[in-house]
Amino acid sequence: MFLLAGLLIGIWYPIYNDILMSLLKPILMIMLFFVFLKTNPVNIIENIKDVKLMIYIVIIYMFIIPVLFFLSVNLFNPKLAVGILLLTSMPAGVASPTLTDIVKGNIALSMSIVIITSLIAPFTVPLLFGLIKFNNLSINPVAIFKDLAIMVFLPMIFSQIIKKYFPITIIRRQHLFTSINIILLFFMVYAIMGSQRDLIISDSINIILQIVFLYLIFILLHVIGYLIGYKQNKENKVAIAIGAAYMNNGMAIVLAASYFEPSILVLMVLSEIPWNTLLGPFRRIIQYFEGRSLFE
Repeated sequence: MFLLAGLLIGIWYPIYNDILMSLLKPILMIMLFFVFLKTNPVNIIENIKDVKLMIYIVIIYMFIIPVLFFLSVNLFNPKLAVGILLLTSMPAGVASPTLTDIVKGNIALSMSIVIITSLIAPFTVPLLFGLIKFNNLSINPVAIFKDLAIMVFLPMIFSQIIKKYFPITIIRRQHLFTSINIILLFFMVYAIMGSQRDLIISDSINIILQIVFLYLIFILLHVIGYLIGYKQNKENKVAIAIGAAYMNNGMAIVLAASYFEPSILVLMVLSEIPWNTLLGPFRRIIQYFEGRSLFE
């Protein structure tokens, strides 16, 4: 409900969007701070040490899924296919550990996926667009790595310092962290939707068709992501599915604004709608099948 409210209010009554957009990175850092307060970094390192699992996830996330979706969409709409390639080639979203936490998945594995996919994205994204002869894309890997290091490692270090000196307080307040992150997600969604309000409402029929298409894409990503972890336990399957379906579309929006035509930018912004409304249904489906499994 909070995420849906962010979508609707952002379109209906956007204010202070320039200020809020400038705060997106700090908001993400605060969210990660609360996630790290509930996560043991040792578990993250252990997951990254599972080299076979990480390579398996990276190959499917960063190569197979983007290429398959691009080739499929390119059959009937080449321009739309470029947008889908950009969207699906993004690393797992920095907020995905928070979403994994909401759905009761493996937060440490989710964070590992975020770190690994974000580190290799500066290399895989230009490679994918080079393969389709799209040569107008230029990415600065150093700048992306710098941003990632600040957004991920600073909250991690600070959270561990807080946990060391205030362990009892952290344990007592831990139940509030997810709720705080949901509120922060609301402000993120509100800012992004509000910043592109005029573009979204200018062509309503085409926008509706694109939204329906994006819902199909995101539903498929949930299903594919869950099936990727068919040998894993339920918590790992959830983490892998979240990483596949909840990519860093904030990064996609920035790249679209810098290197692509406006229609692709609008598509990236519209991806916020399924991105922010499918988590609830996904959580209910997981709970339903978990309940059936326990009953049986």
